[in-house]
Amino acid sequence: MNIRSTAAALILCLGAVSTVSAAESVNVYSYRQPFLIEPIIESFTKQTGIEVNTVFAKKGLVERLKSEGKNSPADLLLTSNFSNLQAAVAADVTQPVSSEILEANIPSEFRAPDGMWFGLTNRARLIVVSKDRMTQARPTRYEDLANPVYKGKICTRSAKHSYMVALTASVIAHSGSDTARDWLSGMKENLARKPQGNDRAQVKAISEGECDIAIINSYYMGAMLADKEQTAWANSVDLIFPNQADRGTHMNISGVALTKSAPNKDNAIKLMEFLTSAEAQQHYADVNHEYPVNQSVKPSALVQSWGEFTYDTLSLEQIAKFRNDASRMADEVNYDN
Repeated sequence: MNIRSTAAALILCLGAVSTVSAAESVNVYSYRQPFLIEPIIESFTKQTGIEVNTVFAKKGLVERLKSEGKNSPADLLLTSNFSNLQAAVAADVTQPVSSEILEANIPSEFRAPDGMWFGLTNRARLIVVSKDRMTQARPTRYEDLANPVYKGKICTRSAKHSYMVALTASVIAHSGSDTARDWLSGMKENLARKPQGNDRAQVKAISEGECDIAIINSYYMGAMLADKEQTAWANSVDLIFPNQADRGTHMNISGVALTKSAPNKDNAIKLMEFLTSAEAQQHYADVNHEYPVNQSVKPSALVQSWGEFTYDTLSLEQIAKFRNDASRMADEVNYDN
């Protein structure tokens, strides 16, 4: 199994993948990092005898699939977020899968009704607050972040980032465009600084006193606690699972799709099914502190220590219908400026 991350090596790998015999192999284009998927793939090959050839890249794989067209050697696309799954479907480089195993292992809200994509892991979109400075009047709902009482206290990443777009889309889906626009505009008025950085940068800003409240994906907490340089950031905040009294906490996913060209379709579907098995799901949970999409599998001990919560069961397919509206809304309220 050859995995490369540089652009030059990526081209070489793509050439190598195309020469692999289709008999007992699967070719994977992956946005997910090697450290996470290599052990799962090795176990799959050991149990099935099916070799997996994986190409890793941080970006450009959907465009590569589109460029290669029917001659693409890729069977599967592994993505690190839902927006990449949507981009693949929109680019017409995927095909539907019908599998009783996938349907049994993945709740309907985390897979496409037409089988065009399937979630593999979940991430909760959390509110985090300063342990020291936010001891009272803490927000409990996403909508609370527009309350003027939090003026000058909030840090977020760009409202045009896929995580923020998805959250805004969920507010639109539940409450309508007018309410969502008021919410996004109100949250902008409460910002402590111009939107910037990734989710970890928001927690760092809280630890350094630049703001008191932020929004992050849950698995970043596990990553920061495992990093000696970032442990202090994580320990400076408390976690809040929003909207527990109503719709539940917004979730995002990593996922997988079968490519339209898929020269090894049957073997590819076997790998898709394996990725939702208890073994693979436990690996995702323990190594990256993501919530298993297979609900028979428990989260890591760390994630379990955060407690149980109610998540938003509105399907991602429904929420996705409002992503373009959410992106335009960010511009309308001039959020990032």
